[in-house]
Amino acid sequence: MSETFFGSDFAQLQSTDPEIANVLLDELTRLRTGIQLIASENFTSPAVLTALGSTLSNKYAEGYPGKRYYGGCEVVDVAETIGIERAKSLFGADHANLQPHSGASANIAVFGAFLQPGDTYLAMSLPHGGHLTHGAGVSYSGKWFNPVHYGVAEGTENIDYDQLRDLAREHKPKMIIAGGSAIPRLIDFKAIREIADEVGAIMHVDAAHFIGLVAGKAIPSPVPYADVVSFTTHKVLRGPRSGMIVCKQEHAAAIDKAVFPMMQGGPMMHVIAAKAVALKECATPEYQKYVKDVIVNSQALTAGLAAEGMRPVTGGTDTHLALLDLQGIDVSGKEAEQRASDSGIVLNKNSIPYDPKPAAVTSGVRVGTPSLTTQGMGVPEMAKIASMIGRAVKTDNPSVHAQIKAEVLDLTAQFPAYPRS
Repeated sequence: MSETFFGSDFAQLQSTDPEIANVLLDELTRLRTGIQLIASENFTSPAVLTALGSTLSNKYAEGYPGKRYYGGCEVVDVAETIGIERAKSLFGADHANLQPHSGASANIAVFGAFLQPGDTYLAMSLPHGGHLTHGAGVSYSGKWFNPVHYGVAEGTENIDYDQLRDLAREHKPKMIIAGGSAIPRLIDFKAIREIADEVGAIMHVDAAHFIGLVAGKAIPSPVPYADVVSFTTHKVLRGPRSGMIVCKQEHAAAIDKAVFPMMQGGPMMHVIAAKAVALKECATPEYQKYVKDVIVNSQALTAGLAAEGMRPVTGGTDTHLALLDLQGIDVSGKEAEQRASDSGIVLNKNSIPYDPKPAAVTSGVRVGTPSLTTQGMGVPEMAKIASMIGRAVKTDNPSVHAQIKAEVLDLTAQFPAYPRS
């Protein structure tokens, strides 16, 4: 497809605001000419982009379907109702709320539904793979509440469930959060449910990173175990940049009130419609194959990077992402990120458990395969990319980076993002 996939009025945008039109084209070129390994990114379908660019963007719709604070919501009510039903069906959930603007705002709503300022909760430590909204001091979750953090065992680098249980017994938290942004292995939801029940805590799973794998039935679902599951819709799920919450029926009213009016006002109805489109795509056999391929590619890429001297944290991955320890090749995460970028490869520096380097430098990088898999790449391409990354991060030689960038251009020409029609 050509640049006309932006919409039928793109030519008008080029005429009236060429600066912004050029930004759109430049970003498309960036996607088409580089290898995208950010684990939290993906390429939405043209159908999702169409919904995002629709006139539903114009409608104010505070409230919920059938219970709005504005008139003229009869059409957008249909879109939101369709999305809610699709989410409930896809995840086997009692209740779904599609209104959060992001994963972070979805998490704010969960806190608002179950905690009061100053209450204690358990969550995974950010340096061990958790998330900013799970108690970092700069976040509302650390400023307004009392986080107690669990981590990974030093030997296995997997979640230390014994530590989690001991902390729960000691601190009697009102909520236990599972999930994070750099956890390559599956989480034992049953074990966390048992701990939560023992201390009378709400079990919240932040499934932002892996919910797409759940949607495609590639990994176990947290929904049967958790009181509430929050997530983003733009990672493996391959929807628009936004958030969502599913929960048990007994918590439906509390969650809805925490989203609106506590946390935000009017929902973005064009984004909700785009979420509904993505949820329908996720219910297809094609999507189920896609997510299985994401994991196969992730494991192949991880093995290839291990062969390049980059040690996989936990020894490998069960999911779409891997965390690599670069200490064995004496390169920092910051250096690796820049050298990869100079070679046309986009990945991010990332702290590893018990990292001796500060978060601004790090000893590791994080890679993910959602975007590459959407482009149609498979195991042979993962081997090539692992070799490219290995050569790129081990040198600061511009000529080597230029050679790798030429290889990247050749590969992405074979597997283009948003291929031209």
